[in-house]
Amino acid sequence: MPTRYKIQQKLFSIGDDFWIENQDGKKVFKVDGKVLRISKTLVFEDANGKKLCQIKERLLTIKDTMVIEDPHGKDIAVVKKALITPLRDKWDVKVKNGPDLDVQGDILDHEYAIKQGWNKVAEISKKWFRLTDTYGVEIDPGQNDILILAIAVAIDMMAHDEDKKDKA
Repeated sequence: MPTRYKIQQKLFSIGDDFWIENQDGKKVFKVDGKVLRISKTLVFEDANGKKLCQIKERLLTIKDTMVIEDPHGKDIAVVKKALITPLRDKWDVKVKNGPDLDVQGDILDHEYAIKQGWNKVAEISKKWFRLTDTYGVEIDPGQNDILILAIAVAIDMMAHDEDKKDKA
């Protein structure tokens, strides 16, 4: 059975903290938006405050790029927006010591899939919730849940940051 998580959609900004809940409504991961940093940084912690990973914005790159690091600051994945996106949003995820992932769909409307090759490993969707500011992440068994959740949050941050730039 896949595992579902619920994330309140926000236009993330530095200093924002939020919780990711499991399908039973239990708060399982806290995401702490760190202040006093030059680049955007979000730290994922378990319910007891133990650091699990962090997302950092990589500055001075051609494409939007976020790095996901383990608790010790070592890169575990790099998330980049694809330069050419003909019909759908597309993101590439280079996973260190693991298979790379592709993300495709309508990112701004939170309707997209995370795939390893042809196999879907996770789905992100708003259709599971009545609340308009909430979306779900459904992760297949055997996946690294915290990595998939970090990828979803990183893409959400980059997509909404891009949306804010387009309106400016």
